[in-house]
Amino acid sequence: MATVKCPKCGAPNELDVGRKLMRCAYCNSENYIDRSGAAFVYVLPFKLDDAGAQGTFRRWTAGSDKAKDLEATARVVQMKRAFFPVFMFRRDTDRGEQVLVQPARSTTLPGLHSLKVPAGDIKVYDSKFDVGTAEVNQPDIDMMAYLPKLPGKAKEQAMVFFPLYSVKYTYGPAQYDVVIDGSTGEVSAASWPPRAAGAYIGAGVGGFVACAVEGFLIVSVSAIAGAVALLVTIPVLVLLFHKIAKER
Repeated sequence: MATVKCPKCGAPNELDVGRKLMRCAYCNSENYIDRSGAAFVYVLPFKLDDAGAQGTFRRWTAGSDKAKDLEATARVVQMKRAFFPVFMFRRDTDRGEQVLVQPARSTTLPGLHSLKVPAGDIKVYDSKFDVGTAEVNQPDIDMMAYLPKLPGKAKEQAMVFFPLYSVKYTYGPAQYDVVIDGSTGEVSAASWPPRAAGAYIGAGVGGFVACAVEGFLIVSVSAIAGAVALLVTIPVLVLLFHKIAKER
């Protein structure tokens, strides 16, 4: 059995071959182990509870780019709390310090390549940290897979368990996935039921034609008549778009 030094306290620990996470038998800190060596493991606590996550999801469904009835008819079929592992790379580059985040676990969930680590919020992941009812997803990607592609020089590299809500919901016969960052409340989705655009396109084309005709009047017939018509057309278009937005 291999022996690895804990990066926090320096104590030697026996490591089971094939395992990527090792809890130090002396200081109880969790450590990530692969071919690149040992790295600290941190965790971001949940700031959203279940009710807060549900409210965040409902506000997201009410967005102006979503189907008009999505907020009322979307049916949540699954909402899971989990700590998802990512690698955090702090690098010195030509543009200054950069913090890069990459998934440490294979996934098809959206938004996990654009997570950001809030400064000062991370905690050491040890036996004192209570994960509650959240599932702790285990890493299955080596840190070495990312190291050759990173810019600059390494300042720190670690694993961070991110608090996430993964939500599955249905709209009509289709099912969709949403990820809610349990720390910031940010919502990520690859797709969603869009708001119908036909009425907007029709109003836009009609408005373009009307403005073109009025521009012709200003140049070729009567500047005053064309300007008056244009002043009437603009507020009419504004009211029309507002009416479409309320009805759709």
